[in-house]
Amino acid sequence: MQSPIGIFDSGIGGLTVANAIRQVLPHENLVYFGDTAHMPYGDKSAEAIKYYSLKIGKFLQAQGCKAIVIACNTASSLGYNDLKEFLGAELPILNVIDPVVSFCKSQPNFKRIGVIATKATIKSDIYAKKLKESIPGIQVQSLATPLLAPMIEEGFFENNISKTIINAYLSSPKLKKIDSLILACTHYPLVKNEINEFFKGKVEILNTAEIVAEDVKLKLSNLNLLNTNTSPPKYQFFVSDKTSAFENSTQLFFEDKINLIQKNIWDR
Repeated sequence: MQSPIGIFDSGIGGLTVANAIRQVLPHENLVYFGDTAHMPYGDKSAEAIKYYSLKIGKFLQAQGCKAIVIACNTASSLGYNDLKEFLGAELPILNVIDPVVSFCKSQPNFKRIGVIATKATIKSDIYAKKLKESIPGIQVQSLATPLLAPMIEEGFFENNISKTIINAYLSSPKLKKIDSLILACTHYPLVKNEINEFFKGKVEILNTAEIVAEDVKLKLSNLNLLNTNTSPPKYQFFVSDKTSAFENSTQLFFEDKINLIQKNIWDR
């Protein structure tokens, strides 16, 4: 099925998921929406996030998408159920939380899992709840790291500023003695190397984008929705507010395959 996969996030973070999907599904067409006008989602109300998710979902459906991937942990935790109820009968709605929980369940050595995310995701407690429901006896240590997403969105990673902020967060007593760490914000894989450097390789840092991409591949395959056409794929990128940081970050992953379009979907 040649219809595109729709992917959305509050900004550039979901590009880590889009890129991972491109790697495992190289023939798939992609339509990406970055809600840069409302970034970050982490400090927004649940009602606002649900509204944004529904509007973006409807927009992606209008683009002819055959499935929608919520490439944002905050929107996955607060907007997924509403979006699935609204559009789930018409096309698959996939989130970035359930695949990670399933992966953790398959890892018998995970005993004490750390979770870092935005304030809204941590406040929802969704990772702790789902992990404890799925894995008897698991310990979950959750920490809000609200400065990371806006820092990454502005292009501050792999420098002294990002190292200082990351080290300050990861030094929290909450993350002592963890054996694995979930980067529960799709922006965070962009600073995975810095996080791994802090833990000196002693903590397994989950590449959540790759986990989600493999789950997307499996689910679309089961639904017979994979694109079997081998012609070059098409990628479209929409943003609610065009920023140079988003454009530069898009080029990190998609090189010259960029068609960045500013789109106001809120007045409809």
